[in-house]
Order: sequence, then C-alpha cells, then structure tokens
Amino acid sequence: MTVAQGRVVAARYELSTLIGQGGMGQVWTAYDQRLDRRVAVKLLRPDKVAGQEADELRRRFVRECRVTAQVDHPGLVTVHDAGSEGEELFLVMQYVDGADLSDHLAEHDPYPWQWAVAVAAQLCAVLSAVHAVPIVHRDLKPRNVMVKQDGTVTVLDLGVASVMDTDTTRLTHTGSPIGSPAYMAPEQAMGGAVGPYTDLYALGVLLHELLSGDVPFAGSTALGVLHRHLYEPPLPVRRIRPEVPESLEALVLRLLAKDPQHRPASAQEVYEHLALLLPARGTPSGAPLDPTRPFLRPHAPWPDRARTPAPRPAPVAAVPDQPDVAAAVDEVKRLLGEGRITQAVDILGAILPAAAEQHGEHSPVVRTLRKQYAATLMDDGQYRRALPELRRLADERATEAGPADPQSLRFRHDAAQCLEQLGEPAAALAEYRALLPYYENQYVSGDPALAHDVRRRIGHLLLALGDRPAAHDTLVRLLHDVERVQGPAHPLATEIRRTLQWLGQVRG
Repeated sequence: MTVAQGRVVAARYELSTLIGQGGMGQVWTAYDQRLDRRVAVKLLRPDKVAGQEADELRRRFVRECRVTAQVDHPGLVTVHDAGSEGEELFLVMQYVDGADLSDHLAEHDPYPWQWAVAVAAQLCAVLSAVHAVPIVHRDLKPRNVMVKQDGTVTVLDLGVASVMDTDTTRLTHTGSPIGSPAYMAPEQAMGGAVGPYTDLYALGVLLHELLSGDVPFAGSTALGVLHRHLYEPPLPVRRIRPEVPESLEALVLRLLAKDPQHRPASAQEVYEHLALLLPARGTPSGAPLDPTRPFLRPHAPWPDRARTPAPRPAPVAAVPDQPDVAAAVDEVKRLLGEGRITQAVDILGAILPAAAEQHGEHSPVVRTLRKQYAATLMDDGQYRRALPELRRLADERATEAGPADPQSLRFRHDAAQCLEQLGEPAAALAEYRALLPYYENQYVSGDPALAHDVRRRIGHLLLALGDRPAAHDTLVRLLHDVERVQGPAHPLATEIRRTLQWLGQVRG
C-alpha cells in the first residue's frame, strides 16, 4: 500500500488511489469528507520541493492553481480548492468519470475518423477559451484529455501552462523543456517563444494519432523525436487510412507545419474547418463515450431515456493486495456512521471481487457484502447501480429457497422501488403486481403491512400512468381493508382518503 493512502490533506481530503505521477507531483483520487464526494487531488511531491529548483517549482505550482481557476469553460476540469500544508502544496479538482483519450484510442482500432473530428472540435472550443486568457497549455496530449460518459471532452492539467507574460521564456528554461516530446512543437523544442500556435501543433499531432493509430514522429530517445519534429515531414494520414476525407488530411498537415506562420491562425479557424466534417443532427447511438454525441443533439440530456443496465463501475478506493474483508466491513460501518456514504460504497465495490475470490462467489461472507452494497447504494440514491445488484440477490435467493422466500421478496421489493425512483412506472407496476400475491398470502402471519404498502404503490403508479379508474378502484378497496385491519385513524388510511378526495375532484 502506498504510504500516502488514507492521509487526509487540509483536514478534509482523504487520499485514496494514486492515478498519475509526473514532474509536478502526484495526482490522487480522494474523498472530500465535508461534502461526501470524490475529487482529484494534485500534490507537489516533497522530493521535488527540495533542491535547487524548489522556489521555481513552488511558483509554477501556485501559478497553476491561479491560472486553472480563472479559466471558466465546461471542457476544462473545475478547481475546487488549493493551498499548502507544511512543505507540500495541493490542488483539489473535479473528479472526471470517463476514459482518457489514450485508453479510448487503444480500445477502438481503428478510431472512427468522425470521432477524431468530434474530439478535435471540442478541443478547439477549450483551446479557444484558454488562449483568450491568454494561456498556452503546452502539454496537450491524449493522457491529458478525458472522454466523459456523455461524450463530452474534458482537458486536464494546465499545470504546465503559463500566463503569456515576461516570465514565459524564463520559466521554460528552468530545467528540461515543458511538455511531452512526441507532441512538442518545433519552437517549443528549441526553447523559443510559444503561443497558441504551439497548442495547435500538439492538436495536429493528436489528430494524426487518432486517425493513423500512431504519433507522426516517434523514436527511441527524446532527442531523436525532437530532431524528427524539426526536420522530417509528417506522413499524410490517407496513406494509412484512405477513407479519411482529403480536407481532414490537409488540415492535419497544416497543423503540423514546422513554421508557426503556416499553421491555422487560431483554434477558432480550426473549428470552422472541422465543423464541415461534423455529423449532422440526429439520434445518438446511446453508447457511452461517443464524442460525436454532443454534436448530434447539442445540450440534450444524457442518457436519452432511463436505462437500467449496470453502468461502468466507478473508480474505487484502493484496497490491499490481500484485503482483510472483516476490516473492510468495519471500515464501512465507521464511514456509514459518519455519513460518508460515497466512500463506503466505493470500498464495498472494491472489496467484493477480492472477497469472492477468497471465500467463493456464493459464500455467506460475499452474500452479506452484496446485501450491504445494495443497501448502501440505495441509501446514497444510486438506484441505477443498486438495481442489478438487487435483482442478482433476489434471483440467487429464489433459486436456493424458492420464489416465496421472504428475503428474495424483499430484494424484489427494493428493486421495484429503484424502478420507481428511476422513473419507470410501468416496470415498477409489473414488479409490484407480481409480488402482491406472495404478500397477500402472508396474512396468516398477522402482518399485512407489506401487502398494504404494495397495494398503495400500485395505486399511485396507476395514477402516474394515467389510469385513474383503476387507481380509484385499487385505493378504495385498500382503504376498506386498512380501516378494517388497522382502524380508520391509521396514518395510511388518512393518506388514502386524502388521495381519493383529490382523485374525486379530478374525476368530477
């Protein structure tokens, strides 16, 4: 386990999983204990603070905090907090749920050229906002670009960006050049003045990589790569992908011009060229991580309709290689006691696969963990994630103990509640109607409350579906049974009468 895991920064941000490491320091997923949410925390590493360049590193980090916070664009990661703690500096940012563009490219071979256009067009919007400050990002590359679930693109790490002032050249010369060699413009590699044109070159490298599967200039050493940037022409992408439109190939070659003056004048100009190749308005595929979606239905909600399959698992808290399941359960109880539900959910999600491997998928330990996981997801309002867990628990229990088993019925009841909360009244109604005979047959136990609750929900769902006559009949019969069993003063009877009174006025 990494030493810093579990450490709390600024008495608020609990470090969870190391997700990135570079010259400026480390990036962690973390939990904001005050607001019970995931965040990303960037730390300036202690070993980088010490030494000859300590003051310059500190100035650069403080600049990152200030500069990143002043750019307001939905395509840029949001800054939540910044400060120092002892000898360390920290920056707290929005946690972005998605895949970085490098992984996205690796998962799709070849990468659809329409997707490449959509990604680049979104990046142009971000760069235009950044350059207006004015800032040069200086390190645009796939690892610094996230594709979110709804297809929108978020740019990370303005940490190597600099305000374009008299400090720019001096900052560039403190140590190695800022940026990544494979994406570095010739003027940047030479230590010359950088500007928006430098980011446009990096955009050209990125586009070439998306379209061809590789960067235009590769090599075994950084010096060799930089030499190729300076002196070799890039290979036109249509020689590798003939289906790429000629105009797109021409744009990539312009972006990769050695002389900045031969590149497009601005990100806005690049966007105008890309706009001609963007898909026409239409219906998205519905698949996550589709970068064309924002152009197919701009500003449309996502997903287009309620869906119930299990989503991509959220990144979770790191756990030891040999996790102590009992200790994890105790930790979950502690977190729930403190109201830190999000973190409890992530620990349960992380421990489940390891527990299944240790104890067996159908062991009592794993079953107990799954129950806690589903219940905690419901408590956290994550009904879409809870639903498949509850269905799985219900099916497993019914297979073992029969469909009338009380535990299986409870899981099915909770699943129906999830469907209600997800705005799927027809599916919820069908589930409650299937459950009702089992609950009504349990009257011999002397506890009709569950049957009454299910009948009340059926009545309200019928109302939601517009079937007022059926809702009225259901509630009238329910009122009669509640008054007979519980008495006319019972709160449920009062609630039903109020609903019937309102329904009568509507019907009248």
